[in-house]
Amino acid sequence: MKVVKDISEARAEIKKARTAGKIVGFIPTMGALHAGHISLVEAAKKQCDFVAVSIFVNPAQFGPDEDFKKYPRVFKSDEKLLQKEKVDLIFYPSASQMYPDNFSTYVEEALLSKPLCGLSRPGHFRGVCTIVAKLFNIITPDIAYFGQKDYQQAMIIKRMAEDLNFSTIVKICPIVRESDGLAMSSRNVYLNPAERKDALVLAEALKLAEKSIKEGQTDAVKIIEEMYGFILSKKTARIDYVEIVDAKTLQEVEEIKQKVLIALAVYIGKTRLIDNVVVHAKSN
Repeated sequence: MKVVKDISEARAEIKKARTAGKIVGFIPTMGALHAGHISLVEAAKKQCDFVAVSIFVNPAQFGPDEDFKKYPRVFKSDEKLLQKEKVDLIFYPSASQMYPDNFSTYVEEALLSKPLCGLSRPGHFRGVCTIVAKLFNIITPDIAYFGQKDYQQAMIIKRMAEDLNFSTIVKICPIVRESDGLAMSSRNVYLNPAERKDALVLAEALKLAEKSIKEGQTDAVKIIEEMYGFILSKKTARIDYVEIVDAKTLQEVEEIKQKVLIALAVYIGKTRLIDNVVVHAKSN
């Protein structure tokens, strides 16, 4: 496994892999790796001959009052984890490498980025699209792997890759959960023991909604109201959003007649957590 910090070094390593006829798989991350990230590495290793992982805490996707400064940075343990997984390349650039002085070009998706997290985190997806576009240009992967926990982000990246004619195939892999159901997240480390227990309400609320739909409920507003009451029964919980949207367009639905995404963002104490489930409407 090689660790490179320079863009030209990363390109040189990718060129070697391509010259050898290897299929390049890529997982972009911000580090603080967990089993969810490793599941993406495992998927890449099954389908690709050369696997690259980037570790970069991207300042462009954090708002002014968000957790950029305290976001966990644990490169040494990340490096050991990826070494164990026999990853071929870690790209670990500095902010000055990715955003040099006078940087002024950004990439923005203008439709899928508007609802859900786009409403409460203005500018977030512009930062995501910009860094992923840059990474795709540097690594030129054949296949890139993203987790379903960040469903909206993954859909936006898929759209960006299609709209801007990247040759990269974007694959979305299943959510990986703790044994008690909590979705894996690098931000889970912020939770104290009481908050960690309350955080289970996200997955439990999604199960409640999924059950209602499978039992024949089609009124999205009623399901959302039920979820609100359930989540707010936890004292540490504060809701950012709970939405039921079309799984392709991310537009709100009133009557559930197709495949939908049930998505939520909830603050547990000061920690903002997201989770989702894709559900098919009950067939008549």
